[in-house]
Amino acid sequence: MRAKRTLSESGLAYETPRGEELSQRLSSVLEVVYLIFNEGYTAARGDDWSRPQLCHEALRMGRVLTAVAPHEPEAHGLLALMELNSSRAAARTDDAGDPILMLDQNRALWDQIQIRRGMQTLGRAQELGGRGGFYALQAAIVACHAQAGTASDTDWSRIAGLYAELAAVVRSPVIELNRAIAVSMAKSPQAGLAIVEGLLGEPALKSYHLLPSVRGDLLHKLGRYDEARGAFKEAAALAGNRRERDLLRRRAAEAADAAVSS
Repeated sequence: MRAKRTLSESGLAYETPRGEELSQRLSSVLEVVYLIFNEGYTAARGDDWSRPQLCHEALRMGRVLTAVAPHEPEAHGLLALMELNSSRAAARTDDAGDPILMLDQNRALWDQIQIRRGMQTLGRAQELGGRGGFYALQAAIVACHAQAGTASDTDWSRIAGLYAELAAVVRSPVIELNRAIAVSMAKSPQAGLAIVEGLLGEPALKSYHLLPSVRGDLLHKLGRYDEARGAFKEAAALAGNRRERDLLRRRAAEAADAAVSS
């Protein structure tokens, strides 16, 4: 590996930690790789929707980690998550570089080889006893999308259940927001909105643009177009990425048009 070779050439000693020491160090490393991948997958700032070079580097590091720690289920869980998410890369933007939401993506462009690789890696994480791990649960959620031939085939009830399991592992309003989306698809927009409304006072989501974005989407589905327009405008004002900001402004304009027509 490049990292080992560099250390060797530097004259420094290299020793892979073992046992409890490995698990403690691995947790921090996995978190860093996870953050790098997420920034690459959906850039928080700038003019581009994604930064593929960061995704590729995170995937490379994930594969190294599974080689260094082959019996650690969360290393495999994270790699599975990244592989499955990356499989959609070619379908996530149009020719102009603007984002295409998952339900509108051309699934023929999803990389089936990468999906199979991700499913195999997820299976390995589960074989090692990591079915309920933070990364393995997220990978299982993405696997539900990857295995659905069409958007309408998606098992939203299972996704909602997996988010509930994930929330039991890590208490996070962001996870609850994602569960709200799944519940809205599995049950009704009103059921999802009830969860979202309960998150409006969360300090951690005060500047999180996806909270008003999700709220706007559910309001639009319920025919509450004026409220949806306001929510999308709020989300656009909070979004740091130009592509996402433009998308939210378009959605606000569509809600305004729908309000006039209704």
